[in-house]
Amino acid sequence: MKISKELKERNIAEYLIYMWQVEDLLRANGCDIDKVRVNVIARYPEEERPALEEWYGNLCDMMRAEGVTERGHLQINRNVILNLTELHAALLASTKYPFYNAAYFKALPFIVELRQKNGQKEETELETCFEALYGVLLLRLQKKEISVGTAKAVEAISSFLSLLANYYDKDRRGELKLDD
Repeated sequence: MKISKELKERNIAEYLIYMWQVEDLLRANGCDIDKVRVNVIARYPEEERPALEEWYGNLCDMMRAEGVTERGHLQINRNVILNLTELHAALLASTKYPFYNAAYFKALPFIVELRQKNGQKEETELETCFEALYGVLLLRLQKKEISVGTAKAVEAISSFLSLLANYYDKDRRGELKLDD
C-alpha cells in the first residue's frame, strides 16, 4: 500500500506495473482475503497489517465486482492507461516535444510487431508497451532467458515509457506546456 502510493507519486509507469503485480498476487490467492492474510500480510510487521488487510481486501472486492479475478485489470489501473494515452496523443500533436516523438517512433516498430504477435487489436499501444514490460519482468522473476530481440524491444519501449512517465509527472505538477 505504501509502495503503491510512493510509486504513484514518483513514477506512474512503475506504479502501473506494480499494481499489475498486485492484481496477479491477489489472483494467485483466489482473491480470498484469508489466503492473502496468511500468504502475504503475515510477512509484514504487526503494526502495518490492519492497513494492508483493508487495502488488499478492498482490491479483492473490486476485482470480484469488476469481473477481473481471472484476467484483465481493475478500472483504477485502466484509468491510468487512459490518462497516459491522452497525454501521449497530446505530446505527439505538439511540436514542442521532438525527443518524445523520436522515442515513440523508435519504439513503434516493436509495438506494431508485439500487437501482431499477440492479436490484441482492441488494446491501446500503451497497454501493449506495458504488457511487454510486465511480461519481461515475469520472465526475469522466473530466471528465464530473454532474447536479444526482446531485450532490444524492451529497451526502446522502456525509454519511450520513461519519457511519458516524466511528462506525466510534469503535467501533474502543472509544469508541462503543450500549446504552441
